[in-house]
Amino acid sequence: MHTNKNVKPLTITPTDPAASESLELMEELSAALAAITGDSGKASFDPADVRGANARFVVACSEAGAAVGCGAFRPFQPRIAEIKRMYSRPGNPGTGSAILLYLETEAAALGYQALWLETRLANTRAVQFYEARGYARIENFGKYVGNPLAVCFEKRLTNVP
Repeated sequence: MHTNKNVKPLTITPTDPAASESLELMEELSAALAAITGDSGKASFDPADVRGANARFVVACSEAGAAVGCGAFRPFQPRIAEIKRMYSRPGNPGTGSAILLYLETEAAALGYQALWLETRLANTRAVQFYEARGYARIENFGKYVGNPLAVCFEKRLTNVP
């Protein structure tokens, strides 16, 4: 098994999206998205959507306890959840992958068969990140239908009944 010595140990914990570290991470994400795409993404996120038994909002913390990333999923359609607010602070290699794997595992445990998400084509780093982790492009869904700036992805979850 290949290990990256630059990846530091993380603790990923379900957290309320209104917690101070959650809000701080999401503000950083919004600023980064605005710089890359011209849109902060705030209009596409409702904290109420990631609360409850069939949703998750998580924060990743370093070994020293510092919040270094976040991510979420919300129910979208029967057996499909949507990934939201994925972010890793710069200088924390492996954080995004660890958060995404955690969310995939949680979603599968809740009986979801697939995860969907949207990002902007201009956000090439995110597009490459999701493609490298097994996400396939799908037709734009929901509010992204007809938006040529958006690209949507799906990953089928294999370990669900």
